[in-house]
Amino acid sequence: MEGTRRSNILDGMQVRVVCKQDQRSGRLTEGIVRSILTNSPNHTHGIKVRLDNGLVGRVKEIINSES
Repeated sequence: MEGTRRSNILDGMQVRVVCKQDQRSGRLTEGIVRSILTNSPNHTHGIKVRLDNGLVGRVKEIINSES
C-alpha cells in the first residue's frame, strides 16, 4: 500500500518510516503508528506519523494493515 495517502494509514498499523535525520541515507525505521500528524489527504513524501516509541517520520512502507 501507499504511504502517501492518509486514508491508507490507521493507528496501530505496522509501518516503516524515514525519520528526519535519516532522510539523506534513506534508512527506514519500523514501528507501530501511535498517531497521524499530517492533516492533508495526500503528501508526496509520505504521511507524517508518530510511532509508539515516540519517533516521528514519513511512512514509506505499510507492513501490516491489521491493527
